Amino acid sequence: MQNKKHTSWLKIPAVQTLLASLLCIVAGVLIGYIALLIINPSGATEAILTVLKNFWTYSRPKTQLKYLGSTLVKTAPLLMCALSVLFAYKVGLFNIGAAGQYVAGAGASLYCALALQLPWWVCLLAAIVCGALLGAISGALKAYCNVNEVISCIMLNWISLYTVNTLLSQVKDPTSPYTLNLKRTNAAAALPSLGLEKLFNNNANVTIAIPLAILCAMAIWVLLAKTRLGYELRATGLNRHAAKYCGMRGKFNIILAMAIAGALAGAGAAMLYLTGFEEWSCTQSSVPAMGFNGIAAAFLGGLSPIGTIFASFFIQHITNGGAYVDKTMYCSQISDFISSVIIYLCGFVLFIRRFMNSRIAKANEKRAALEKGGDKQ
Repeated sequence: MQNKKHTSWLKIPAVQTLLASLLCIVAGVLIGYIALLIINPSGATEAILTVLKNFWTYSRPKTQLKYLGSTLVKTAPLLMCALSVLFAYKVGLFNIGAAGQYVAGAGASLYCALALQLPWWVCLLAAIVCGALLGAISGALKAYCNVNEVISCIMLNWISLYTVNTLLSQVKDPTSPYTLNLKRTNAAAALPSLGLEKLFNNNANVTIAIPLAILCAMAIWVLLAKTRLGYELRATGLNRHAAKYCGMRGKFNIILAMAIAGALAGAGAAMLYLTGFEEWSCTQSSVPAMGFNGIAAAFLGGLSPIGTIFASFFIQHITNGGAYVDKTMYCSQISDFISSVIIYLCGFVLFIRRFMNSRIAKANEKRAALEKGGDKQ
């Protein structure tokens, strides 16, 4: 009699990712809560709940909707940076240069908008092209000179930052270190809303960037999972020499993968700065954290384009929620600390999945041995 295969819902990759992500989130919240208890026990519970509630801190539904919209505005660029990291990782590359590509996209879009007075779609394309070029440079160095992409990306991050600071100083507000206000300087460069702002209590910063980012996530999933190009890219990442032996263009695929990753990060910057939600500071001396947070969002989402959508929202949710912590009881950095702990633990999602798979495999081996022994008897 043929034995039926034992199936378990724990074997489903999506379930494993969800459980691993939830475990990392809970662990991060607990560590943050312990830190708050050590600093000031009297306000620890309220503070950690405030971080988790974010816009639900407000009592009026209309206000909640408005600040939900603000969270989504910053979720869109984070999602694009996460997709950038995810895409390169699927091809066997670690795109730590998403931060620099994000900077390049910000510089290109804002310069086209403020200095050249171009419409929004041209500014968005400029950001995509500049991000792609920066990614392609790292890809070419990897393909032809065997330069580790991590090293080249880190160097390009700083080159991009200081280049963009110099470039955008030409369109700086004379009274502040920030660039000119986008909507007052060139309203045509602002991303259209198509009426989406009405869904969030007339939050003017809500634009088509949000649905565009979600569509990009779906497009990346289709490209990687359902197309010949996606198969070749993944095959090149798994074994470049084997892919070359099979007739695939290994070097070209590496450059193309990094260019696509760079384009995604560059587009993410345009999706933020072309809303008018923020201006660029021409004196900043550190690379924006958005690109690095994209690494955490990609891994928290289990390196799945769809999972990354929810992971990006959660990370931005707790980041924004940290701003509401009572500053009279805790220093202003405590919210960043809690967010950082949770984001750091997001990197253990794949490790937990691997641990779960090893335990399931051992359990199956033990069960098979017991069944074999029973059959002999």
